Amino acid sequence: MSPLWLRRGGRALLGAGRLRVLRVPRAARAVAYRPIRKVLVANRGEIAIRVFRACTELGIRTVAVYSEQDTGQMHRQKADEAYLVGRGLPPVQAYLHAPDILRVAQENGVDAIHPGYGFLSERAEFAEACAGAGLRFVGPSPRVVRMMGDKVEARRLAQRAGVPVVPGTAAPVAALAEAEAFARDAGFPVILKAAHGGGGRGMRVVRAPQELEENFTRASSEALAAFGDGALFVEKFVERPRHIEVQILGDHHGNVIHLYERDCSIQRRHQKVVEIAPAACLDPQLRARLAADAVRLAQEVGYENAGTVEFLVDQNGSYYFIEVNSRLQVEHTVTEEITGVDLVHAQLRVAEGRSLPELGLRQDAVRVHGCAIQCRVTTEDPARGFQPDTGRIEVFRSGEGMGIRLDGASAFQGALISPHYDSLLVKVVAHGPDQPAAAAKMRRALAEFRIRGVKTNIPFLQNVLAHPQFLGGAVDTQFIDENPELFLLRPAHNRAQKLLHYLGHVMVNGPSTPLPVQAKAAPVEPAAPPVPVGPPPAGLRAVLGREGPAGFARAVRAHRGLLLTDTTFRDAHQSLLATRVRSRDLKRVAPFVAHAFSGLFSIENWGGATFDVAMRFLHECPWQRLRDLRQLIPNVPFQMLLRGANAVGYTNYPDNVVYRFCEVAAANGMDVFRVFDSLNYVPNLVLGVEAAGRAGAVVEAAISYTGDVADPARTKYGLDYYLRLARELVAAGTHILCIKDMAGLLTPEAARLLVGALRQRFPELPLHVHSHDTAGAAVASMLAAAAAGADVVDVAVDAMAGMTSQPSMGALVACARGTPHDTGIALERVFEYSEYWEAARGLYAAFDCTATMKSGNADVFENEIPGGQYTNLHFQAHSMGLGHKFKEVKKAYAEANKILGDLIKVTPSSKIVGDLAQFMVQNGLSRAEVEARADELSFPRSVVEFLQGHIGTPPGGFPEPFRSRVLKDLPRVEGRPGASLPPLDFEALGQELAARHGAPPGPEELLSAAMYPKVYDDFRDFTAAFGPVDCLGTRLFLEGPKIAEEFEVELERGKTLHIKALALGDLNAAGQREVFFELNGQLRSILVPDTRAMKERPAHPKAQRGARGQVGAPMPGEVVEVRVAPGAAVAKGQPLVVLSAMKLETVVTAPRAGTVARLHVRPGMSLQGDDLILEIE
Repeated sequence: MSPLWLRRGGRALLGAGRLRVLRVPRAARAVAYRPIRKVLVANRGEIAIRVFRACTELGIRTVAVYSEQDTGQMHRQKADEAYLVGRGLPPVQAYLHAPDILRVAQENGVDAIHPGYGFLSERAEFAEACAGAGLRFVGPSPRVVRMMGDKVEARRLAQRAGVPVVPGTAAPVAALAEAEAFARDAGFPVILKAAHGGGGRGMRVVRAPQELEENFTRASSEALAAFGDGALFVEKFVERPRHIEVQILGDHHGNVIHLYERDCSIQRRHQKVVEIAPAACLDPQLRARLAADAVRLAQEVGYENAGTVEFLVDQNGSYYFIEVNSRLQVEHTVTEEITGVDLVHAQLRVAEGRSLPELGLRQDAVRVHGCAIQCRVTTEDPARGFQPDTGRIEVFRSGEGMGIRLDGASAFQGALISPHYDSLLVKVVAHGPDQPAAAAKMRRALAEFRIRGVKTNIPFLQNVLAHPQFLGGAVDTQFIDENPELFLLRPAHNRAQKLLHYLGHVMVNGPSTPLPVQAKAAPVEPAAPPVPVGPPPAGLRAVLGREGPAGFARAVRAHRGLLLTDTTFRDAHQSLLATRVRSRDLKRVAPFVAHAFSGLFSIENWGGATFDVAMRFLHECPWQRLRDLRQLIPNVPFQMLLRGANAVGYTNYPDNVVYRFCEVAAANGMDVFRVFDSLNYVPNLVLGVEAAGRAGAVVEAAISYTGDVADPARTKYGLDYYLRLARELVAAGTHILCIKDMAGLLTPEAARLLVGALRQRFPELPLHVHSHDTAGAAVASMLAAAAAGADVVDVAVDAMAGMTSQPSMGALVACARGTPHDTGIALERVFEYSEYWEAARGLYAAFDCTATMKSGNADVFENEIPGGQYTNLHFQAHSMGLGHKFKEVKKAYAEANKILGDLIKVTPSSKIVGDLAQFMVQNGLSRAEVEARADELSFPRSVVEFLQGHIGTPPGGFPEPFRSRVLKDLPRVEGRPGASLPPLDFEALGQELAARHGAPPGPEELLSAAMYPKVYDDFRDFTAAFGPVDCLGTRLFLEGPKIAEEFEVELERGKTLHIKALALGDLNAAGQREVFFELNGQLRSILVPDTRAMKERPAHPKAQRGARGQVGAPMPGEVVEVRVAPGAAVAKGQPLVVLSAMKLETVVTAPRAGTVARLHVRPGMSLQGDDLILEIE
């Protein structure tokens, strides 16, 4: 009967059919039936369990053997009995120790041994030893195993049977010279194969003469490790073939049948990844010839039991015999699914002496039903060249349902994946009416899998299954190599498990964000005031969008009444709460602000210290904060603080970084750029003004204020100084002029004078005033500024105002109500807003300045400490044990300011003064002593760099002779510091980040890395380990949960986690603690390294990411060979070390040329991923 084809979607698949095969008669033998009552499986893992299940179904008792490393493996629990073998031997050798396995069988009444696949399954000596011990070997006879295991003999037999073969060596070769001789005659490429085993072990393709020696050595070593014999067979390599194999089954009565073919072309490293039965798009006549040749070869040798005849089919339809695998194959499952034949049942019954006809297995009865696909889910990382991953499976949830079969062993929560054995975790088999249907079921099943704790190849398999070439059935063995898009992997979310790791880390090691004082966060998160339904009212941002920056400035100037900027979202919490307020608590109240305060000039919510603190301490992306707030507050202009040429950093950057930053910030929703410089250094200011203006934003150039313009004796920073500076800023193109009073030094009289003079000089220009309320006089100063002609003043909501923050919004609104400066803001809304922040502030008790500072202080008029720094210095003094000396610190600050020439004090110049002040207090130095010993003291780095000119030139120049005495011969920066820096190569930085973090960065990430390289890397490492943590409540984020505490975490709308913290385990031998949770009703546990305990135990050093010359282990494994020594010169690409993991060897090569400075490994050492191997200088 001719094959019946089903056509679906233009693709042809074998649906049902029978093939006529050539049968070579063989004399029938009389074989006695001897039932098997007890089977030992000389194997491990999923194949052992597969055989145990078949035995149980047939009423046969089972015996497992296991190595010392496999005491926790599932296969020993699935058997009726289990015994240790290979005590003291390496992991693989234990399963190759035939005498121990035979001893266990004889001592425990076993009458048959099933070898599974791999290990001893193709060892003729083992089959003979079984027979010699009176045990049946479930497989072919020792004679057949020997003939088929000998690749040369198998080729000879195939040729005798008339089966085409690939040119190859006449015998196994053990010497490199023999391989070289064959390659010279046959030509490259050639392929090296283990002479006594398969499965891709000891198999290497060699395309050039210079590659032969290294590959021969590695292939031989792999073959020796996997099969106990390093002999290799060398063949001509067939380019772009399909790998088609035919399943055969024979008995002791001379019967041989085939069960059709499998397509195993999807391979990497010559190991099968996905298998399909039947092969798609295979010509029916070719199918018939392959099957006929497979059966003829089996009959030629008297084949008994199950086996596979493998062929290569080239692009022209010609085919070549490769080998016979005289055992059960990993992919036997797909054949079982399409034929309905249980191959293991058949193996056992044949071993008992039953004939195939007795089992109902006649060739004309074997039919194909649909299509089956098998995917091997392995613990390998496709993003890192399929490097094996090891560790503990923390979560395992499989994909199931109609048409899905799972064969596994190590696939369960808590399983330990070691580097000693194959990386196969579970085989997933999908069965459907045709290949597209089977592929759809497989994709669905793989999408349902949740495996956490180890990396898997599931994302890669999903890409394979969705590829048009795969769905069309036109794949060959080059499919993976020729489709690099298969490695564009969609990252797994893994959000729940990562959050548990973060919570466990906090429970074991304490807060990830250092807490300055031991004060507990409020137990309840605040509720935001109610928000009306519908969009918020239009605000000034609509004017900006309609009329542009210049029109916006005109509208501000023409506005009746006083406009306010709310600093609660930035400067207020920077001053009072150490900049630690999280996006979560800002976003909760943001919709209320949009509705209740649509008349604000702006909301200051970004820039300054919030940028790096977000990444450094809050583990948040500052850009995401900006985007989220923009979405929630679409109507009010956003304002940020730009440090001129320093952008949002503390140093100088190339000009193109500043320009690019402003451009991207504006694109993400920023409207108003308040540009300042810590020294009022005009060249730095002008750069910021130009960058913000070119980005299309509103430019608000700021005059940083210090001194007292109302005091005639203070001449350095008098009225004339500020008016000159204002003229230069207006000439540079600012839209708005700002007075930035960082320390709260602007008295009401000074405000009247300065604002009045600026208003008179620039009648059309909007004026904006910013101050701090450290002395308690800021409300009066703001009212005086308004009366003198200011258009906008900065305030913070009442609960976040006062002390080192801005003046009170409520107080100013109330004082201006009913006057020409009425703000138009409803006090009732201010009260609601303040109530929210009063509760929210309780979440940050550990950072609240009131923990150490109980009130403001008018001594700020003497020491001139900026508001935010006043708070930070107070915390620092207490943390350094100088809390009782804070009065001295403040006095020293004033003295340090004088030493440095009376500076404008705002970040970073304020920090420079503060560093010098603390240096003086710690060392008991007066101003006179510092100046007298300037040439011998080791000053803080920030002070030295300031004197070198790294942040610009201060008004009046540098203090001399102090500067010269400190610097001596150190270099000095002349002119604008950033002007001499070469442009940053963003493309090169992007490539570097992509290589380091595994994905190409966006424009925002590029800028974060450009300004804060280490902070950005640490942030990316954090998110890789713990994921986004902004969904956690603030108390949980800072302190972690209490034991027995239950709580909910909303990952996104409609996805909520229910978590309960259950217990914290004792310290284990590896320095870890097991932390137990209940997640959505299921027990979860994670292992968390105890950092304190880890510091007390020796640990192998890790290769630092990005450190040139440091060579780390690319995967966990054992050091097989070290090829260099300290002091050796190495070339780029030169082999350094050979690692072995999961029976595969990897050569670690030099990433650069140089000299081996330090070697950190030796042969036999076990390494974890990224363990430092050596250092090259």
